[in-house]
Amino acid sequence: MKIIITGGAGFIGSHLARKLLLENHEVHIIDCLHPYYSIERKRKQLSSIDCLNSQRFTLLDLLNREETISHFQSISPDAVIHLAALPGVAYSIERPLEYVDYDIKATINVLEACGQSHARQMIFASSSSVYGNQKGPLNEEMATGNVISPYAASKYSAESFCHVYRQLYGFETKILRFFTVYGPWVRPDMAIGIFLKKLLKNQEITLFGEDRVRDFTYIDDIVEGIYLSLTPLHRSEVMNIGSGRMISMLSLLNELRKYFPEMKISREESRTGDVVQTWANIRKAQELLGYTPKVSFGQGIAETVKWAKENEAFL
Repeated sequence: MKIIITGGAGFIGSHLARKLLLENHEVHIIDCLHPYYSIERKRKQLSSIDCLNSQRFTLLDLLNREETISHFQSISPDAVIHLAALPGVAYSIERPLEYVDYDIKATINVLEACGQSHARQMIFASSSSVYGNQKGPLNEEMATGNVISPYAASKYSAESFCHVYRQLYGFETKILRFFTVYGPWVRPDMAIGIFLKKLLKNQEITLFGEDRVRDFTYIDDIVEGIYLSLTPLHRSEVMNIGSGRMISMLSLLNELRKYFPEMKISREESRTGDVVQTWANIRKAQELLGYTPKVSFGQGIAETVKWAKENEAFL
């Protein structure tokens, strides 16, 4: 299958590209190398798949509509996996208009390019943040637009445009809502990445809100969910991709303490825009895709800590 991955230099994208290449798909990676976090780190992530895909990376700003459409048409993909986005709740509160650009406008350009290049299917990476501050388990029908951050609003809006362009062009669309992804090359702005960077330097870590729980999902399980979604369903769907379990932030700290027994913690109130709980109902993905998360939280943290100790410069 001929597949375009937007945001392929990122955390999820680089893992996904390797999986698809090892499965002998023709993979074309697009990324603008946005400096939200280290460009050097993104280049390192790309270098990990260079040996498999050295000729198929394109530096492209998806906000350029004409270039995006032209590039897609030159490839004529079977499928497009749209991961490119500006992430981060706190940053979105500081700079909301950037999220209108990179998470909504860029998505519209990708959708238009999918249609004009006659792609058969488009997979859109959404987020558990679209559920707002609700108690789980969260099923797909519970997203109503009552969100609490500009990041979440941009993802919910982008989902709506996916529905529009599905109707306009007829390609099969899968909207996948990811739940708190972690693992090797975890984003440096996420709690686990922030904690590991400080713990490796023997610095105090800050816990924002002791009552928070997250559906931590290991990167390999996320990648498997995306991979399974490439199977034609002959209809469009919205699906949660998570672990299906709740892990409290205190449980996370207890797990990390196994590797950093001298851990020092300060506690503060929850930050604006942070939801209290995420917990995915993954029944739809299980039934439609055969998706079953395989990596336990303990195993996932062990692999992430091992990676962090070997790659401290990139945290």
